[in-house]
Amino acid sequence: MFPPRSPFFYVASGSSYARAKPGLRAGSQLVQVRRRDVPLGVAFAAVRLEGIHHVTCITADAPGNVDFYARLLGLRLVKKTVNQDDPTVYHLFYADEAGSAGADITFFEYPHARRGRAGAGMVHRVVWRVGSGDALDFWERRLGTAGVTAARTDGSLLFSDAEGLDLELAVVETEDEPLVASHPDIPAELSLQGFDGVRAFTADPDRSRPLLEQTLGFEPQATSCYKVRGERRGSWYCYDEPPAEPGIGGAGTVHHVAWSSLADEHEAWHERVARAGARPTPIIDRFYFRSIYFREPSGVLFEIATIGPGFATDEPLDQLGERLSLPPDFEHLRAQVEPLLTPLPDPRG
Repeated sequence: MFPPRSPFFYVASGSSYARAKPGLRAGSQLVQVRRRDVPLGVAFAAVRLEGIHHVTCITADAPGNVDFYARLLGLRLVKKTVNQDDPTVYHLFYADEAGSAGADITFFEYPHARRGRAGAGMVHRVVWRVGSGDALDFWERRLGTAGVTAARTDGSLLFSDAEGLDLELAVVETEDEPLVASHPDIPAELSLQGFDGVRAFTADPDRSRPLLEQTLGFEPQATSCYKVRGERRGSWYCYDEPPAEPGIGGAGTVHHVAWSSLADEHEAWHERVARAGARPTPIIDRFYFRSIYFREPSGVLFEIATIGPGFATDEPLDQLGERLSLPPDFEHLRAQVEPLLTPLPDPRG
């Protein structure tokens, strides 16, 4: 349960609003602001999203999913838990060694799900960073050896997982920390380094422009592309023309994309999205992070998730993903849930 909403929220002490209000009570990094005193447009300058938090997708084959993302792509299975909205199915999280926001691709397993197809209002490609052309050479060989067809372009490698989800590795020069998992067959300098961005389908990108720019602080870049950056990380979000066929949710499709919020700014984000008319859910405690959900005008489901508490909340960092983790509110279901879940292979086997 969350306490009643405070009449105050907190903004970065270096923000334009804080600097304009020297009389406000300041902490070492945050300034306390009375909600009723802050116009909508001014309050926005106080909060920034820290790029992509995670991307959640759907699979019909959890064992094959583990083999592809943990063994082949070298990500670490950092949390083996259940879908908190349907605890009879897995929610699998793959990320860097620390389970960091910004590296985390997750999957709900529905064993009999139909094969999906990305269409208008859906994310259709997930893009990771790599550090060099040598990394692309390595991944082109590794994927080819595994029977995965990959197309090399200038500075990137395009391929799909076994269920048709489109993926890309892109050489990116950045000062962001590389979010790397340890894998015995993949040198660290050639590993995936966290998300760079996602691509979505829409026939009318201008419909989303006010929410993206004015509410979420996305900065327009090239045609139908946006950058979002905080103090620590950044990502991008781009639109493409949709195919003629309508999208079908199912295996091999993206369920939603989550953007990272500092924990102290999460309530301010909720208020901002609500005041923009995007009808967010209440703040939901997912135990490993807190979340709000809403659809942006193109139809893509967005989440804003807090950075932390993190996946080491209920198991040691060196044992992440080794056992089924159930948040406290779900622990009483363990005896019922475990027999329903698909047995999984050793993720590094």
